[in-house]
Amino acid sequence: MKHLIIIATFLVSALTTSQTNYEEGMQKAFELWGTNPNEASNLFERIAKAEPHNWLPSYYAAQVNIVSSFGETNEEKLAAQLKKAQDLINDATAISKSNPEILVMQALLHTAWVAYDGATYGMTLSGKITDLYTKASMLAPNNPRVVYCKAEWDMGSATYFGQDTKPFCKDLERALELFDNFKPETPFGPNWGKERTEMLLQSCKE
Repeated sequence: MKHLIIIATFLVSALTTSQTNYEEGMQKAFELWGTNPNEASNLFERIAKAEPHNWLPSYYAAQVNIVSSFGETNEEKLAAQLKKAQDLINDATAISKSNPEILVMQALLHTAWVAYDGATYGMTLSGKITDLYTKASMLAPNNPRVVYCKAEWDMGSATYFGQDTKPFCKDLERALELFDNFKPETPFGPNWGKERTEMLLQSCKE
């Protein structure tokens, strides 16, 4: 009995230490993101290796690379960033299949290519992006990132084809309402997008 108590105490202590290391590592990675995206991505990747059943570190490592790729003009650098991001998305998907948050991230990765060269990548990737948002919407119709990112994609497509973007403003308004009532499932669960939604809504009023 005494041995069982010692083992149980050891396991609880080990789990507590592991959780503390995870939380501290994630907080550090988020802090680094604002000043050193490469280091942030590397730290998220290290956490992912230590947390093989947790999709979030790979998801955020992918997001760092995708966000950094928008506006990149060097195709070789862009390709390397997005290849790395795709591998990380694949890792996250292997852990959490049919996850609307990961589907949105995949759509954003494709969007980065379209933003870089719409004439080259628009024809091949636009349908895939639309399909990803459709699937994400079916899985999580009240997820604010699903609603806002789909609306932004629709607005971008409308602008590209010279169409009115106003019809999608109502989707942004709905997304903002959803953000106001959204609570992540876990402490580090995705909770980004509200500021971008507010900015896009401002353009609706102009």
